[in-house]
Formats: sequence, structure tokens, C-alpha cells
Amino acid sequence: MSEQSRGTGRIRGTGGRRRKPTRRHRAKVIAAWAVAGVVVVGGAGLGYAYMALDGNLSSIDIDAKLGTDRPDDVDDGSQDILVLGSDSRSGDNGKYGQDEGAARSDTAMVVHVDKGHKSASVVSIPRDTLIERPACESDTTGDRVPAEHRAMFNTAYEVGGPACAVKTVESMSGIRMDHYLEVDFTGFKKLIDELGGVEITTKTAIDDSKSHLDLEPGTHTLNGEESLGLVRTRKSVGDGSDLGRIQLQQAFIKALIDQTKSVGVFSSPKKLYGLADAATKAVTTDSGLGSVKKLTGFANGLKGLGADNVHMVTLPVEYDPADPNRVLPQEKAGRQVWAALKNDRPIPASATEKSAGDKGDADQVVE
Repeated sequence: MSEQSRGTGRIRGTGGRRRKPTRRHRAKVIAAWAVAGVVVVGGAGLGYAYMALDGNLSSIDIDAKLGTDRPDDVDDGSQDILVLGSDSRSGDNGKYGQDEGAARSDTAMVVHVDKGHKSASVVSIPRDTLIERPACESDTTGDRVPAEHRAMFNTAYEVGGPACAVKTVESMSGIRMDHYLEVDFTGFKKLIDELGGVEITTKTAIDDSKSHLDLEPGTHTLNGEESLGLVRTRKSVGDGSDLGRIQLQQAFIKALIDQTKSVGVFSSPKKLYGLADAATKAVTTDSGLGSVKKLTGFANGLKGLGADNVHMVTLPVEYDPADPNRVLPQEKAGRQVWAALKNDRPIPASATEKSAGDKGDADQVVE
């Protein structure tokens, strides 16, 4: 079966409608964004967690799986982290539906933290981006999976698991990923509730029958379920496509960063433990972050980051002329984005100004 026939549908702002997204798809989207927010604000206080929380963490030895055929490891103090949200239906996630074949990564972000750990850039990769997927090793059978032309980005995780997803991003960007984080969305919901919710101010009413979210203009504190509803919303944002919804998710993650810093998590041991317990249950990491001690050391170096110094963009893309439900990377603009990260510089605004869906105008919906 081709990658195009395997994909689920999306509403393009200018085109036709495909099969509506499943609830499990919508749920995992918020998971990845939220835990990425926790990462860039210092792990929600994991520096104070008890070592007993080690038992919550799962880890994968990405380095052992990929070997030496990778971009150079540039040791300049900066960090590049691939954050994925997978659609596994195991455990408590079963309430969002049953597994339909192999799990996929429908949300992907490259988080680049500058060498001074004073700012960060987040590049979201649309799930339906058609890419040159490199040959990988299946993480279930160990068999070689051949390279594929015009493969959907999210199939990398499907055919080869986390290592193949990392290899694909490294092939696209030319940047070695220092770390890997995979998110469990049920755990994320608990994290949001443990945090006490996330405060969002809406500029206009949101009434979306598909996401089951109904908010009047004003300030709201959203719990885990309501947060899922917010990032499921797309008809109220921009062109109504997944690209517009990504921008809404970016607005949410900035609110999450601010919320984490404002609720006193670093002054309340009980709050810290609850957040640390939820956060460590929500993620799978690479082996370099596979213990509370390692994750703590990493997170403590990021506590100075706030929403104002986290710059979020979507990889510049254009709609595929052969299939309006798919997008293609804009090669020249994409090189600008990856070069900025590789050279530890801000992403130039010109790199994304002509991207499809760039005018999603999420800032007209939420503050």
C-alpha cells in the first residue's frame, strides 16, 4: 500500500474534504506540544523529583540503533531535540480508539535551544509532508526497510520507530538530534490537570462542533480535556487546515510555558512531585535522558527560557500539485530554516513568509 493511500484526510482551506480526523489523532497532537513546552521551561521542576520516579521513564538507545552514519555531533552547548507524539493505543490510551496497524507520529517538532540556553526555536514538521525517507531498520522485526520517494513524513515512525524518525529528520535537516522525546497523551492530560489547567484568552468565540469546544471571548482556564478540544479546533483558525491548527497549537504551548512559570511549581514540593510524576509517565526518551538524574540535569539548564524567547515556526511548505491533501517542503526556504538552527542563529522571517498556511492567524483567535 502506498503512503498516500495509507494517510488519513485533512481539510485543505481551498479544496475538498477527506475523512474526518479520529479522536485519537486529535488527542495525541496536544500531547506532543504540551510536553515540548515542559521541556523548554525546565522540565516542570524535575530537578526536585524523587529518584523513585526513575521507574516511570521509558528510554530508547537511539545512538546504538543509528550507529555512525549521522551528521556531526557539534559540541557548542546548543541542543537539538526531536519531540514526537505517537498514536499508540496501549494502556489507558485505548479510550481514544483501537490500534489501526502500526503507530505513527502525527506531531513532530525540532526544538533547538541556543548555546547560551537563553532562547529556543521550535520547527513543526507537518505530518503530511512528502519527503525522501531514508532506508531504516524495523524496530519490530529488525529487517531493513528500503528508502522511499514521496513518503509521508509520519510513516518514518510507522515503519522504523523512533530511530527511523530521528534518521529521517537528520536526513532532512543535516542536523544531529541530541535528544529524543516521545509523548503519551493520556499522561499529558494528567499533567495539565496537575498543573491546575492552562489559562487561555480568546479574542473571538470558538464554537467548533468537531472539537466539542464552545468558548465565549474572554479568559478561560482549560483542564486537560478542554485543552485537547482547543488544539483540535481548526475551522476557527486561518484556512481551516491542519497548518492553521498547528499555529493554534503554537499559541497554546506559549500559554503553557507561561502557566508553568506562574503557578509556583518551584516553591511547592507537593506540586513539584505531582508534576514530575505526571511528566515522567508521559514521555519516552533517548537513553541520554533515560533517568530522572539525567533528565533533571538537562531540564535545569533550560529553566531560564520563557514564552517571549521561544520562537515557533512551521517548516515552510507548499501544497502538492498532484495531491491537495499533501504538502511539499519549500527547498530554498527549508534550507534557510535548517541553516539557522545549525549555525545557532534566529530563523529569518523571510524563510516562512511564503509558506502555505503561514497566514493561519491564530493570534486573531487567542492571545
